[in-house]
Amino acid sequence: MTQKPDISDFALIGNGRTAALVHRCGAIEWLCWPRFDSDACFAALLGDERHGHWTITPAEPFKSTRKYRHETLVLETQFTTELGRARLVDFMPVGAADGALIRMLVCEDGHMAVRHCFNPVFGNGKRAPQWSREQGQAIARAGVDEVRLWCSREEYLGPDARIELSAGDRITFELGRRPVKDSAELDRTLQQCEAYWRDWAGQCGYQGRWRDTVIRSLITLKALIHQPTGGMVAAPTTSLPEKLGGSRNWDYRFCWLRDSTMTVLALLHAGYRDEAGAWVHWMLDAIKPEQAAAQPVYGLLGNPDLPEYEAEWLPGFGGARPVRFGNAACRQFQLDIYGEVLDTIYQWHSLAGSEIESSWTKLGQMMARLETAWRKPDAGFWEQRSDPEFFTQSRAQAWVAFDRAVKSAERFKFDGPVDTWRALRTEVHDEVCKKGFSERLNAFTRSYGSETFDAATLLIPITGFLPIHDPRITGTLDGISKHLMRDGFVYRYDNSESDDGIREEEGAFLPCCFWYADCLSLQGRNDEAEELFEKYLKAGNDLGLFAEEYDVSSATMLGNFPQALTHLALVNTAFNLAGFGPANTRSSSGRQPG
Repeated sequence: MTQKPDISDFALIGNGRTAALVHRCGAIEWLCWPRFDSDACFAALLGDERHGHWTITPAEPFKSTRKYRHETLVLETQFTTELGRARLVDFMPVGAADGALIRMLVCEDGHMAVRHCFNPVFGNGKRAPQWSREQGQAIARAGVDEVRLWCSREEYLGPDARIELSAGDRITFELGRRPVKDSAELDRTLQQCEAYWRDWAGQCGYQGRWRDTVIRSLITLKALIHQPTGGMVAAPTTSLPEKLGGSRNWDYRFCWLRDSTMTVLALLHAGYRDEAGAWVHWMLDAIKPEQAAAQPVYGLLGNPDLPEYEAEWLPGFGGARPVRFGNAACRQFQLDIYGEVLDTIYQWHSLAGSEIESSWTKLGQMMARLETAWRKPDAGFWEQRSDPEFFTQSRAQAWVAFDRAVKSAERFKFDGPVDTWRALRTEVHDEVCKKGFSERLNAFTRSYGSETFDAATLLIPITGFLPIHDPRITGTLDGISKHLMRDGFVYRYDNSESDDGIREEEGAFLPCCFWYADCLSLQGRNDEAEELFEKYLKAGNDLGLFAEEYDVSSATMLGNFPQALTHLALVNTAFNLAGFGPANTRSSSGRQPG
């Protein structure tokens, strides 16, 4: 089990329906079963052994190394003790409706005593199970919740065991709802799993200098896509803190519309049209005509209600409380969502060369709402929990919505009041340039009338609101580098100057770091952008996985893990630096006014 909490110690395995986090010591400390947004049956990540874990680890002092098998999501952990060496292989077969998690332990040299502890605790670490045995399986049940464990050596089947291994010995475990496999079938399952990931990774069209990093990020993103619906969760975890011991702890096991354009562009540029199309269809299905406004976040099935509560029985990762499940942001009004949705559909139709029949009806309904809604204050890009404000980036994204609606009408015959949209596009643009820009700072600010910076404004040139070489953009980049950058890493905003409802410090925001590099690249400053990009890559762990934030002083990751938005930004920046990236595609979509 984890001694000192460190997010970088964890690896991801998944099957397109859910995912598990595996500690380098061999402990699975997080698994929501059977779906990303189900209750966790292993929740030690947010507590300790009492809250559920599945540990296979040497009983004696050891060292461990780990890796993914080449371009797959099959994890290998190598354990070395004074007496022997063993290899643990962890994976989840993709596509199985009932799900499975398989762990294979092989002693490669000498002897090794291994501790095995299988301790599911249902209800997010709250309800201990009752145990029984049926047909060679150990069954853990608590009410309607159930998992079954199969073992290739029945004497080790159960909650706890000490396993003695000699060179050549192998033992295999499978968790599932109906695991009935023999060792030969499990070997075939492993081969099929490896082949699936290698075939999928082989479709990537990127062959640049960062291919290994890009492929690992794409595989991670693929693992966060819920295959039955096409929705991508922001992360498979909840309440990993944005400050160690702090209260900025949120549930990210849901799908944010804000990630839409970045998702589609990253997948399309990498060659994954099916996944991009599935996301677009999910997004359109989630936005219901009867809703007064598009929500910023939905459940995997497009469900709008994500009731938020605090799990008082969980002490939190490293003591960071409260531990939250659900997300009240689903009830916020966030204006920038409209720009993301309109831009997503525009980019899809432009790059994929195909239309989605239902898209124009949905977009027409959204535009009708936006014609009045853009004048209202909102919770902003960062979903602040204080009073709504007139956020500059939110208004700039309203311009994106009107701009893409006009261009969709001109290019794809999208029917609607185009003259009205053109007029509103001009009105919004003029207002943002007047009220969202500070002459004193020579930069766009966090909100109208404020004198503070916000890294979300890095998206203003990327979305085409203004050309990258406009002096107002140059001033904004300079201001962000002076006021929101530390050791090359970019923070979202200054928490001491901005009341977001929490009033607590946090780490540098990794997606913002990549956006900053994108802006440098658009300016033609590729050498600087590449230098920063290399620096940011070092913020990931040894497996190439990234959280949402990074603590510069301690060089540790913060926030939910692995974070889709970070990996999306990384992939897009790699393409941008190769000269054919999404930043060029998106910025050239705009009106580019002077």
